[in-house]
Amino acid sequence: MISLSGSSFTTSSGLSGSCNPFSRRQGRTHSASVKVVALNSNRERNGSVVMETSLQEMRDGSTVVDVDPKSTVSGGVQDVYGEDNATEDKLVTPWSISVASGYSLLRDPHHNKGLAFAQKERDSHFLRGLLPPVVISQDLQVKKMMHNIRQYEVPLQKYMAMMDLQEMNEKLFYKLLIDNVEELLPVVYTPTVGEACQKYGSIFRRPQGLFISLNEKGKILEVLRNWPEKNIQVIVVTDGERILGLGDLGCQGMGIPVGKLSLYTALGGVRPSACLPITIDVGTNNEKLLEDEFYIGLRQRRATGQEYAELLHEFMTAVKQLYGEKVLIQFEDFANHNAFDLLAKYGTTHLVFNDDIQGTASVVLAGLFAALKLVGGTLADHRFLFLGAGEAGTGIAELIALEMSKQTNMPLEETRKNIWLVDSKVKEKLGPPHYFCSPTPLSTLQVFMLECIFFLQGLIVKSRMESLQHFKKPWAHEHEPVKTLLDAVNDIKPTVLIGTSGVGRTFTKEVVEAMASFNEKPIILSLSNPTSQSECTAEEAYTWSQGRAIFATGSPFAPVEYDGKVFVPGQANNAYIFPGIGLGLIMSGTIRVHDDMLLAASEALAAQVTEENLEKGLIFPPFTNIRKISAHIAAKVAAKAYELGLATRLPQPKDLVKHAESCMYSPSYRSYR
Repeated sequence: MISLSGSSFTTSSGLSGSCNPFSRRQGRTHSASVKVVALNSNRERNGSVVMETSLQEMRDGSTVVDVDPKSTVSGGVQDVYGEDNATEDKLVTPWSISVASGYSLLRDPHHNKGLAFAQKERDSHFLRGLLPPVVISQDLQVKKMMHNIRQYEVPLQKYMAMMDLQEMNEKLFYKLLIDNVEELLPVVYTPTVGEACQKYGSIFRRPQGLFISLNEKGKILEVLRNWPEKNIQVIVVTDGERILGLGDLGCQGMGIPVGKLSLYTALGGVRPSACLPITIDVGTNNEKLLEDEFYIGLRQRRATGQEYAELLHEFMTAVKQLYGEKVLIQFEDFANHNAFDLLAKYGTTHLVFNDDIQGTASVVLAGLFAALKLVGGTLADHRFLFLGAGEAGTGIAELIALEMSKQTNMPLEETRKNIWLVDSKVKEKLGPPHYFCSPTPLSTLQVFMLECIFFLQGLIVKSRMESLQHFKKPWAHEHEPVKTLLDAVNDIKPTVLIGTSGVGRTFTKEVVEAMASFNEKPIILSLSNPTSQSECTAEEAYTWSQGRAIFATGSPFAPVEYDGKVFVPGQANNAYIFPGIGLGLIMSGTIRVHDDMLLAASEALAAQVTEENLEKGLIFPPFTNIRKISAHIAAKVAAKAYELGLATRLPQPKDLVKHAESCMYSPSYRSYR
């Protein structure tokens, strides 16, 4: 049985969808005649219900000839699209919407269960003969998939297997990820996602999100309407300019939004259909990609200035117009200058969140809260030194200073004086050899060497004020210029050393030994991703500090044995924080992100670290309990939103933790009628 109501349809199988692919866009109306034909199940073994449509007007004004629904070739299958009647120069209307049943059901990732379809379901949904006779449980499917994935030795192959599964059976993908989160998190996200982005053009199979390029300028609202899901709650968007520590990967940065939103669902319980990954393609300055025949993005250098700003503004306006005030827009892996500007520009008009600035800050602050249980004192009793003064470094520093200010009632300007930054950067690609100031053209090798030079600019001090970017200026303190990190460590004598430089092996043996020389338990956080960019390894940190370091990284490292004791390095992974924050914002209907929500999330995460964890050197809880952790973070964030008057879902639930758990998406199969 089929019932039509407005623009949606429901079937006896419980499936639903849109039955009108035509919409009114920018004041233009399409007239359509829709004929619904219930096909006899005895004649059509797949039980599909086909909705044939003939348009009187298309966007370009041309006319489509009505299709004869009985058209067949040699007594074959019904010609749904009219291809058999059409000549090569005749337009065909490829719009047909079918109830997911039979063969099509097995290819619908949202509803496919594979061999887990029960015998009754196989009868009612015309699956007989399309599957082997065995019926297995979802748990056995998980066991089988894990066995298959473990056969791959190359992480990228595991990543591709997981992406294939997501496109084939969505619920099994999330069940697999949730049940094996510690093993599979490095596969679907850092560090493997970095390699996936680098090779995205080569491994690209089918789109998993929306690509909005400069070609779509003036039409972004229409592009958003092309996405099949309409009730979007979370958008993760990147322009690909600063992917992890790998630099400008252009359009191939799509792997980051896709990966982040997988974690929103698996770890935070946000339903997959409410998530939308988006890449803004304004070109790339990566010459290697521009010359790569498999590159999937615009082959031009990056647009900047007004052209870039206008495209982003059109995007932000269209998102709010289509999805409303409460859609969460998460900025991901934008370059420093754009990241800070976008957050400042839209923070007062949209529900926006920058994971590189705010998420990283929140998770690191949580780790510091836990570390204080081992070293004693308050934040104000410690001195912090950062290597790296970009989005992550300044974001963490600002949240630490804000929390110190709240704890001590000191002005923010005063608490900042406990925090010092050494700025650094990797020289980005400058273009062809003639871009360099050289009387003669440089060789390819010379250009490569110049591009890969690591510049350590030194301690941020007052005397450098005029040359500093605006987001670095609050951290310019009175001090003599210091050029090297080792000299900065010896001069400042920090109790906490934090690396956000994106440059590997910069915490040298001399630096770690210096930290250990004036700290009984030096706190060393090597946060840069992926693993190759980490400032030092876990083994180096524990060995060079004689096993006294309290250590955490951004990428996963194996446990280390030193002097007969096993140390388990913590992972300061944003996946601890952003799924819970997102869930808290969604379930409370929050309209703006406030710094106090970030502090609340940090406190909630730190509260989940047990004494047993601390004894192993862990300042973050294990990921095995991540859904429980996310529920507690969501509850704290939502409570703060209600307290600040920013929540719109009223009344406030009495038990926010239980409410958060009840809102979480379940990957378990449902029975079909």
